[in-house]
Amino acid sequence: MATLTPSEVIAGVWVVEPSVHTDDRGMFVETYRRAWFPGGLEMVQANRGDRRSGSVVGLHFHLHQADYWYVPDGLARVVLHDLRQGSPTDGATLTIDLGAAPGAPPDHRGVFIPPGVAHGFAALTDVTITYLVDRYYNPADELGVAWDDPDIAADWGLGNPVLSARDQSNPARAELSPERRPHAGLRP
Repeated sequence: MATLTPSEVIAGVWVVEPSVHTDDRGMFVETYRRAWFPGGLEMVQANRGDRRSGSVVGLHFHLHQADYWYVPDGLARVVLHDLRQGSPTDGATLTIDLGAAPGAPPDHRGVFIPPGVAHGFAALTDVTITYLVDRYYNPADELGVAWDDPDIAADWGLGNPVLSARDQSNPARAELSPERRPHAGLRP
């Protein structure tokens, strides 16, 4: 059975600590179950990203898509920022390290990210991240905010990260028009 903990920093974010089963053959862990989350969202697409140490991905956000992230290999610093207008936690930033550095005990936690919460991660080691989404890829719902925005004050745990051209050109939070900012309650 997994332990679910609602974030005290950002409403609607859940951190999951699944049960890990080990024996002489190795390890088994159930990383996601729809019934764990309020509303039981059906995840319709699974993605995997492999990033080299020193990379930053994000901050990205969606108006209509929820994500569930799990790091099976390596250590990622996950940064979440609530952009939802009307949310009780609008403007809050949460940082969670998922996975494990080489030689450290494994950490099998995952994180559920609701629509409107900007999300990104820094590869503190070479890392593999898997993420499930409840909407198929839609380029119109692929939005971003500056990874280094001082109003967000993200601690990425890296100096001089490697970023994509897209992530280098995302606007600051203050530059997002009200029409492009998500609203609390759009989706669960």
